Amino acid sequence: MRINKRYTAFFLSTILSVATGISVQAQTKDGITPKFISSDQASQIRLEGDGKPFTPPNLGRSAKPNEGGTRGIPTGIDNRIPMLSRRYPWSAIGRVQGTTADAKSYHCTGSLISDNLVLTNAHCVIDPETGEFSKRIQFMPNVIDKRYEDIAEVEQVIYGTDFKDGNTINPNDWAIMKINQPLGRKYGHLGWKAIPTETLTKNSKAFFFVGYSKDFPTDKYKRYFTAGQGWTASYEAGCSIIDEKAGFLLHDCSTAGGSSGGAIIGVINGDPYIVALNNAEAKNLRTGQDIANFAVKVSTIQEALLRKK
Repeated sequence: MRINKRYTAFFLSTILSVATGISVQAQTKDGITPKFISSDQASQIRLEGDGKPFTPPNLGRSAKPNEGGTRGIPTGIDNRIPMLSRRYPWSAIGRVQGTTADAKSYHCTGSLISDNLVLTNAHCVIDPETGEFSKRIQFMPNVIDKRYEDIAEVEQVIYGTDFKDGNTINPNDWAIMKINQPLGRKYGHLGWKAIPTETLTKNSKAFFFVGYSKDFPTDKYKRYFTAGQGWTASYEAGCSIIDEKAGFLLHDCSTAGGSSGGAIIGVINGDPYIVALNNAEAKNLRTGQDIANFAVKVSTIQEALLRKK
């Protein structure tokens, strides 16, 4: 991958892997081709939503992501556990399913942040190597073992970067997708809030992460699911924001391909808020182990949206 020279020392002895989870399965059904708008042009449209969370009155809330059936899964065999709850806030997190310009299928993770807006990564809608836009993107909230009630088509995308600056790992790697159904009314939506990095790093192990990782369910969990990996989200508690480097936040949540666009969430005054957006990981070339994981700052997104207004 191409890396800007000013990041070279920081990424010494690592390989940066963007967690897209691209496969070669072709999509055959026609769908909506999204309209893509750069963040510099974002003032041309009005984004609904005030950044506050919303719980549908008839849905109910749960602090337990595995509420609603444990499937006999034992506890303590992995730091991550399956997200099995159909209640809020778990209901607002879903799988982003895309089709590339050359008809390949891939998936990421996204979160409802308004009635019809989903937050994810730019590299989940734009190929960072070629700069080509995805020709079809869908959002399926609250997918559990490939079971879901609704699927929405993405009509419009505002993106923070098109990767033309040569950095495939980019601190502006965010996208807000407008979907063709107001699913946030049914499933709720998360709040999102810019919090100073110093405050985030002081609150060690205070955050949690949910993502449709391509390595989950792991071998110890596989027998409890039928759909295969990437079709049930994993939940990890006790995550930390470790530091800020070169415009990125560094975090220690467990991530893999497919978890791109997943929200790092903190509970503020009893409500869930997105405090950072997972977007990439650095691995040791020799061992293959994660050295650090990267996240987009919420303030980066908000500042970009306000810049031209």
